[in-house]
Amino acid sequence: MKTRRIKKVAIIGSGIMGSGIACHFANIGVNVLLLDIIPKKLTEKENSKGLTLKDRAVRNRLVDEALKNSLKSKPSPIYHQNFANRITTGNLEDDIQKVTDVDWIMEVVVERLDIKNQVFEKLEKYRTPGTLITSNTSGIPIKFMSEGRSEDFQKHFCGTHFFNPARYLKLFEIIPGPKTASDVLDFLGSYGEKFLGKTSVIAKDTPAFIGNRVGIFSIQSLFHSVKDLDLTIEEVDKLSGPVIGRPKSATFRTVDVVGLDTLVHVANGIKENCLKDERLELFELPDFITTMIENKWLGSKTKQGFYKKSVSVEGKKEILSLDLNTLEYRSSKRAKFATLELTKSVDKVIDRFEILVSGKDKAGEFYRKSFSSLFAYVSNRIPEITDELYKIDNAMKAGFGWEHGPFQIWDAIGVEKGIELMKTEGLEPAAWVDNMLASGCTSFYSINQGATYAYDIPSKTQIKVPGQDSFIILDNIRKTNEVFKNSGVVIEDIGDGILNLEFQSKMNTIGGDVLAGLNKAINLAEKDFAGLVVGNQAANFSVGANIGMIFMMAAEQEYDELNMAIKYFQDSMMRMRYSSIPSISAPHGMTLGGGCELSLHADKVIAAAETYMGLVEFGVGVIPGGGGSKEMALRAQDQFQKGDVQLNVLQEYFLTIGKAKVSTSAYEAFDLNLLQKGKDVVVVNKDRQIAVAKKHAILLSESGYTEPLKRTDIKVLGKQALGMFLVGTDSMQESNYISKHDMKIANKLAYVMAGGDLSEPTFVSEQYLLDLEREAFLSLCTERKTLERIQHMLKTGKPLRN
Repeated sequence: MKTRRIKKVAIIGSGIMGSGIACHFANIGVNVLLLDIIPKKLTEKENSKGLTLKDRAVRNRLVDEALKNSLKSKPSPIYHQNFANRITTGNLEDDIQKVTDVDWIMEVVVERLDIKNQVFEKLEKYRTPGTLITSNTSGIPIKFMSEGRSEDFQKHFCGTHFFNPARYLKLFEIIPGPKTASDVLDFLGSYGEKFLGKTSVIAKDTPAFIGNRVGIFSIQSLFHSVKDLDLTIEEVDKLSGPVIGRPKSATFRTVDVVGLDTLVHVANGIKENCLKDERLELFELPDFITTMIENKWLGSKTKQGFYKKSVSVEGKKEILSLDLNTLEYRSSKRAKFATLELTKSVDKVIDRFEILVSGKDKAGEFYRKSFSSLFAYVSNRIPEITDELYKIDNAMKAGFGWEHGPFQIWDAIGVEKGIELMKTEGLEPAAWVDNMLASGCTSFYSINQGATYAYDIPSKTQIKVPGQDSFIILDNIRKTNEVFKNSGVVIEDIGDGILNLEFQSKMNTIGGDVLAGLNKAINLAEKDFAGLVVGNQAANFSVGANIGMIFMMAAEQEYDELNMAIKYFQDSMMRMRYSSIPSISAPHGMTLGGGCELSLHADKVIAAAETYMGLVEFGVGVIPGGGGSKEMALRAQDQFQKGDVQLNVLQEYFLTIGKAKVSTSAYEAFDLNLLQKGKDVVVVNKDRQIAVAKKHAILLSESGYTEPLKRTDIKVLGKQALGMFLVGTDSMQESNYISKHDMKIANKLAYVMAGGDLSEPTFVSEQYLLDLEREAFLSLCTERKTLERIQHMLKTGKPLRN
């Protein structure tokens, strides 16, 4: 069979979803043809220019404006603004014939069957046989869209449902039509995972498919219970957010972002088309929702929904909350529950659920009602929306940002305990759950030799969840493959002679235990293994060094101890760079400060596309002290050799630190010189990251990796560069762009990156720069304003400018 490759796609429809999908295909290097309808009349601006409806600029106005708006939106739909050059725009009258040359056509027009069918009729005239053709519908039955089309069309047609925003939400639902070929489904599933970085889930052709069917039920269930439990919207958002592994936007803020009208549209679709749903009454709209729709309180798009931004007469900004009893906005109220206090010391979300459902207050009652309702509902959706329970969990995690799916939560509480909660609420699980327990299987999931197994209803046994062979799931191997552990790290044997160092500290901050673990991992790898990966699968790689420890030492004027701690950090980074085994860093999410410095010193970086990387120490009143300042000076001098103007190059690297720049993707990190072109690699699917990092460690080892020679050839410019920097910072301070303390920090950084006040350009060693860096860091720690900044950051999580 011919190998299918996707080099060019056509996206039909350039609305928020269509433009977002177009951007994500551009993100992964695919050429995109983005088409939309032509406008029916001229704008005033077009009239004033003397344009007509025949002009290309007018005919492409809708698609061009839609894409332009998408590219300006926050968060950005594109990894790098240059990637937008991969998108070509056009219209459905002048350019539809161009779909002949694409490998995949995706329809993303308005959710009306008649319009979609009109589009497909036009497309079929120009589509090349064998070309994939799919619809991004969020709920229209796939079978209705393929009716009357050719046999080849139907064979290559199915639903491919992205969640909005397409770049950030990982769920990719694939919905077969009546005649979709199995090889098409297999290809799309693999392509979604490997290239688009998604969690591919094949769903049945039922209303709202899997993600929205369960997700909308969960929200509607809360809508109906919030008044019965006498809870405010702030309280519900507190209970249904990060504490249970859900996004910060929780429930009501999420609805505001998505749009209440969008949610109501999907809920109505389920109500009208799922007449046998045992909880159909929950898809009826409560009175307060009906009133909000009538008032057009739809959320962010209408500037008010469950929350509303307000500015007082004095100019003070405030976020008001909707009182669901009076339907009037009021000042937000702080939500606090005794049950939540019991979970504060429980770091892992999965370990909190048993505590939460045992709560004696309103929070406990909320969790018992909501989880029992959710468990009963999802158990009864099998086999209606899918035959496999793990697909429901995968859909909720990837589409709604839940850390754990319903069946995983049920396992954490206990299957029998979950049934007990249901019966208290007058609910029953599906019969297959009782049959599972009767067969002697007491959980939905188990782990065997590092692989996840899930209960299979027909065979009444647990079978290996497919598709995980290309992943290394650290949660599954941590206990069995542990080589070393302390309070900051776990070192695991991930096979084939490669170790993995996994941070276990709060927010993966880097303190003494983590550095001890890093040194231990290198020692172990040099003795008995072939390479080391530093990676984890938490929300963020690392938010940086433990600034709480730095604050305590500085506040108590324990400068000798602080000097030793900083030197230990620097030495550990240099140990990572100069070892006899290859070291690979696998950053993702926030990779800040010390986390960034660690990656700068690895032999190779395998970064997740969603890596937000930066040397942000200026925000707490210091310079990078773990080798980051030294490394940027070193990398700048390596650019000198390429013939660039030396002072300009050094200034560019200086500003990366001085402005505390943070990349909004791994690709932007190349622009900031934090990742290196031709050396470091970007992986779109974070789930594959550790496995890919391991492969690169093996490759380096098998290629004859040799411990690098320590650098003594770093060219520093001395007074020539220092003078330029000092004039610049003085000018910035005089113009009130920066504070006096900012100037002091910048001047310290300038001294390091210039190599001190040497009278002429000189070649120096890394250790020379590290000593300057450490001296500058320590001197800043004696400043009162630095301590104020660190204290402010510890209290608020935000930088202070003083």
